[in-house]
Amino acid sequence: MAAMSNVSYDTMIPNNVGLSSDRRVLKALEKWHPGYINWWNDLIPQKFQDSLVYLRTAVSVDAKGWAKFDYVKMPDYRWGILLAPQVEDRKIPCGESTGEAVWQEVPGEFRSTLRRLIVIQGDTEPASIEQQRFLGNSAPSLYDLRNLFQINVEEGRHLWSMVYLLQKYFGADGREEADGLLQRSSGSEEAPRMLGAFNEETPDWLSFFMFTYFTDRDGKMQLESLAQSGFDPLSRTCRFMLTEEAHHMFVGETGVGRIVQRTCEAMKAAGIDDPYDTDRIRALGVIDLPTIQKKLNLHYSLSLDLFGQEVSTNAANAFNAGIKGRYMEHRIDDDHKLTNATYPVARVVDGKIVREDAPALTAINMRLRDDYKRDAAGGVGRWNKAIQKAGVEFQLQLPHEAFHRHIGVFAGQPIDINGDFLSQDEFTRKQTDWLPTKADGDFIQSLMVPVYDAGEYAGWIAPPKVGIDNQPGDFEYVQLHMA
Repeated sequence: MAAMSNVSYDTMIPNNVGLSSDRRVLKALEKWHPGYINWWNDLIPQKFQDSLVYLRTAVSVDAKGWAKFDYVKMPDYRWGILLAPQVEDRKIPCGESTGEAVWQEVPGEFRSTLRRLIVIQGDTEPASIEQQRFLGNSAPSLYDLRNLFQINVEEGRHLWSMVYLLQKYFGADGREEADGLLQRSSGSEEAPRMLGAFNEETPDWLSFFMFTYFTDRDGKMQLESLAQSGFDPLSRTCRFMLTEEAHHMFVGETGVGRIVQRTCEAMKAAGIDDPYDTDRIRALGVIDLPTIQKKLNLHYSLSLDLFGQEVSTNAANAFNAGIKGRYMEHRIDDDHKLTNATYPVARVVDGKIVREDAPALTAINMRLRDDYKRDAAGGVGRWNKAIQKAGVEFQLQLPHEAFHRHIGVFAGQPIDINGDFLSQDEFTRKQTDWLPTKADGDFIQSLMVPVYDAGEYAGWIAPPKVGIDNQPGDFEYVQLHMA
């Protein structure tokens, strides 16, 4: 490993890329900074801008780099440019140039492809903050409020990472794209975010936990693929971002798990055995398991759409060029060029879902989506263990990949959660069994009452097993200044 693991704080922008000696890029980033701060200040409700939040900050990019926790006001957070250490003699891991030295500058022939990948990744980061902007007003505890804000500042830092690449390596085009990342807005009719899932609302904390579990997991898969890139600065950027993404998925998995636990506890205490006795369960002030399943169906299906078309020449071209690899490319035992390889791809044939072999090169997206499905199943299994341990007869499950899809071969198809085709009328009629209704949303909203007392939790969610940074249960993770 090369040097540059420590973070320099001698400029406005903490970094480990030698910004103080790169005056052109430093000047461009300093020019971009006020627009970013204006965007941030417009986004987070003012009462929280003045609050002190117990946040972690990277002091280095090695394994112990997250050792620093301290109270800080969010607008004063030091967003930085952090790349994983450079690997000596690293080679391009996939595509036609497999085994050749990685690029430290952008190859001219791949300039537009690389820029688009960086812009799309960069666009998701501020979008999720925009989607979560009102959640602080209904936080179930100071612990959860702090986790929300930690994720927000880290997504902000991910935006900085992509903006750095654009400013340093793509000249005037890059500066224009960097400005555009602050001009689009989640859910905007005039200038929405680039990917559909990032224009959806995140209206409540169950949605937030499902989003951080399922949609941030898509982010993990995409970052893992980009971490294989032959463009080394992008690879190093994504490798460091993955350390932060892991925390976001942890918040999602444990958040849903705590809701499930609290619901099961309340059912048992009230002597309710039937998980579908929703009126009685909701009367206890907890979220019934079938409604949790509906939210799971929604967020999982939206996240599957983020993988794009099952067969994609764009994905094939990016792989061939060595710009973007497969998930865990280094663990795959093949030629890493996919010269004559095939991969089974889902298709709809005569009203049935089948898998047919296609050239593996054009099926890169399909393979990544399959990897995602396996990865996403892990947390669902752990939630089910908690339900089983509580003695409740119910199992959460991932719906079939064809259900509720808007992109790819399943887009608009009347396919149920088990993968069975229905008539359009029956499919429409049964939607309310599978996806959250307005009534479901209204009920969840009725529970979204903030709890801001240290050590206290809303009645619909269980406390965490351990505190952040090993803090005690009544630790004041956010010192609110609500004036």
